[in-house]
Amino acid sequence: MAAMDVATGKVHARDIRRNDSVTFISFLEEIDQRIEDDLDIHIVMDNGSSHTSKATRAWLAEHPRFVVHHTPVHASWLNQVEAFFSILTRKLLRRGDFASRDDLVEKILNFIEHHRATASPFKWVYDAKVAS
Repeated sequence: MAAMDVATGKVHARDIRRNDSVTFISFLEEIDQRIEDDLDIHIVMDNGSSHTSKATRAWLAEHPRFVVHHTPVHASWLNQVEAFFSILTRKLLRRGDFASRDDLVEKILNFIEHHRATASPFKWVYDAKVAS
């Protein structure tokens, strides 16, 4: 599970065993503790069940500094951390050789740590030119 600070490009990640509301809320609590109290936290996320459950909605209602933005269906590319996952997939996972789940997690977290040291914000570019 990961979150990205879009102003810096830095990624915060956590190894999870289950993708459920309890895990997601725990991750939100981590983010809440990491971000200065006087800042709002804008979250862009898809409509996955852990993001839209009763428990998650109740937690978010109790934490008004979290401002939620859901991506439209089939538009996860709008979520910048999904762009990071694409980079992770191309640069590590597709070529990777992993001896175990623990080895996989270690290599992913090392990749993220290296990315964090060299991170910069994504710059969206679209020129609408049609290739001929």
